[in-house]
Amino acid sequence: MNQPSIVFLDRDSLPVPVPVFPFEHAYREIASTTPEQIIRNVADADIVITNKVAFTRETLQQLPGVKMLAIAATGYNHVDLACCRERGIAVANIRHYGDETVAEHAFTLMLALVKNLPAYQRDVAAGVWEQAQQFCHFGAPIRDLKGATLGIFGSGGIGQALAERARAFGMQVQFGERKGASVVREGYVSFADLLATSDVLSLHCPLNDDTRNMIAQDELMAMKPGAILINTARGGLVDEEALVAALKYGQLGGAGFDVLSTEPPTAGNPLLKARLPHLIVTPHIGWASQQAMQRLAQQLADNIAAYVAGWAENRLV
Repeated sequence: MNQPSIVFLDRDSLPVPVPVFPFEHAYREIASTTPEQIIRNVADADIVITNKVAFTRETLQQLPGVKMLAIAATGYNHVDLACCRERGIAVANIRHYGDETVAEHAFTLMLALVKNLPAYQRDVAAGVWEQAQQFCHFGAPIRDLKGATLGIFGSGGIGQALAERARAFGMQVQFGERKGASVVREGYVSFADLLATSDVLSLHCPLNDDTRNMIAQDELMAMKPGAILINTARGGLVDEEALVAALKYGQLGGAGFDVLSTEPPTAGNPLLKARLPHLIVTPHIGWASQQAMQRLAQQLADNIAAYVAGWAENRLV
């Protein structure tokens, strides 16, 4: 490919420098791109970098010149892979760059909720400690992680990194089989057992037709009473209205979410409106340590360089 044209459609979504590509090229960066701007912004580009800009079949059919989609993230549910395959468009994503930092974020949420730090922070801010009759203020219950059971749904790099940290704290770790699976693989527990026996349940799986709303009212009611639910994977895995209800009525002991069903939540979201002391919501930053973002940017450049050189690197299609 002679001097390919590259365009990054949502450059502001990656706040670290992108390494220089090791070949002759033309390169454009666009801060952000709406669905209506895709066709215009792609123009004559051969290679398109997208973090969250969606490429549907309808859009792809209007872009005959695109030869590669380089996804600046791990998730790819916003790209129609079947259409890309039909049209001969290469697609590559980023892998394992954030295993450690996402696991750390999930563990941070878990630890904060087990110790009920948000509730105590709220009490201190409200002056409750200042009115205490003792040297300390006894409020929300505090638990230990040691001896507790961590259930992990998703046994990839992040799930394994989280398991390593949990075992270091003395937790028992179990991995859950796919929901509705007829056979439970060795080293896994059934989905039903995962819900019933986990003191903390952490989700680390993709969002697709099989996993969308996989934790809804029935599943929340089947969870161990007082359990904590962590989601640093994808919004849409959990029914958010049902989650708020489970928290309000005391079925769950807490929830920590770094992802929501719609991002950014410009039209509001049940988890943001709930304002519960045992609910922590962070703005999809579990992946965003400086080190992880630099690894992501380097891998993005490497994926594109590999394609231009004629070989596959982290290819989905």
